[in-house]
Amino acid sequence: MIATIKQDAQQRMSKSVDALKHELQRLRTGRASTALVEHIKVNYYGSDVPLSQVANVVVSDARSLTITPWEKNMVQPVEKAILASDLGLNPTTAGTTIRLIMPALTEERRKDLAKHVSHEGENAKIAIRNIRRDALHQVKELLKDKQITEDEERRADDEVQKLTDKSIKDVDAVVKAKEDELMAL
Repeated sequence: MIATIKQDAQQRMSKSVDALKHELQRLRTGRASTALVEHIKVNYYGSDVPLSQVANVVVSDARSLTITPWEKNMVQPVEKAILASDLGLNPTTAGTTIRLIMPALTEERRKDLAKHVSHEGENAKIAIRNIRRDALHQVKELLKDKQITEDEERRADDEVQKLTDKSIKDVDAVVKAKEDELMAL
């Protein structure tokens, strides 16, 4: 029973770290990345579909993305979707090719983004601590129901704390890497 509680906690904590990584990938850093446009939905014959399903997205150089819709009539809807997104980028269209050029980030914008990265990291840590609390609560319930001994409970508490510490270290590493990437540009 304790093993399943620990395994569940470990899986949920690693999912929190993965969610943070995914969230930070979408953050615009001045460098071109296809992850910037993954979340954009395009109106394709009445239904919203991800941009990657209607166009080819390629990093053409360090500061620009090239988007080539598979159908000529999709250029306009793709452009509209990019303009409507929260990226703040203006697409440049040449025939059937759309280019997104990433402007260089100002120092002030970099600091704002670094604060945002720290905030997201804090949210991930809070989620991890909540998972720890849930796991410890489940262990205490087992003790209260006399299914485990106090020694087993203490051992499980220590192991859950070690999982928590490792996950928080992972979050710190992800946040530090993203902040370094932001400030290095």
